[in-house]
Amino acid sequence: MTDPREGAAQPILKLRGVSKQFGAVQALKDIELDVHAGEVVALVGDNGAGKSTLVKVLAGVHQPTDGAIEFMGQPVTLDSPGKALELGIATVFQDLALCENLDVVANLFLGHELGPWALDEVQMEVRAWTLLQELAARIPSVREPVASLSGGQRQTVAIARSLLLDPKVIMLDEPTAALGVAQTAEVLNLIERVRDRGHGVILISHNMEDVRAVADRIVVLRLGQNNGVFTAETSNAELVAAITGATENAVSRRRARKLEEVEQ
Repeated sequence: MTDPREGAAQPILKLRGVSKQFGAVQALKDIELDVHAGEVVALVGDNGAGKSTLVKVLAGVHQPTDGAIEFMGQPVTLDSPGKALELGIATVFQDLALCENLDVVANLFLGHELGPWALDEVQMEVRAWTLLQELAARIPSVREPVASLSGGQRQTVAIARSLLLDPKVIMLDEPTAALGVAQTAEVLNLIERVRDRGHGVILISHNMEDVRAVADRIVVLRLGQNNGVFTAETSNAELVAAITGATENAVSRRRARKLEEVEQ
């Protein structure tokens, strides 16, 4: 399928021929990926498809064996997580890496506290409230310990922390995993608001409904390689076929039965 963004403005992030080997294991092979400002690109695939490896390459944890990465039109080398963050690529991993005994403000500014000699608690609290209000986040108080927040609220804090340094691209690794229906809706709404702020978002998820709800493009990985670029209008059957490599599966059979019923 052709890329719907082909011929659009210059992408913020551009990968061409990116490969990664761990000894004899080829984790990624000739990966191509574009991320534009103000769009959500979903990265989907089965377990072992290479999603986590690709995220770690972009986060500076792993260095690619081959290929080129361009950021804002310039070739870059992401040789450390600090370098990726400095360029403007932020990552929210699945474990969130929050300190549960600290409040929301302390978690947002962890490692980036304000004040050269003493913590400027007032300015940090004001900035925390401002950012959370811009995101329409449903946090009862910025002085609430993270341990007392729900799963959706914790995800909100983790995403807000990644926005604090105003990155160009944000990667979200399974942000709705293990969340209830209401909390999932809250996080998906937050992802849309992040996109509306002009950030490029890379969303990694196994949940096809979540992906189709917010993604502008869906990039499928299979066995460490690109296996198609789709839109939210793509049927579940087509996505499952691209992810698994099997055109005959439970989804396609159910769809065929329903079509037969309608025709009768």
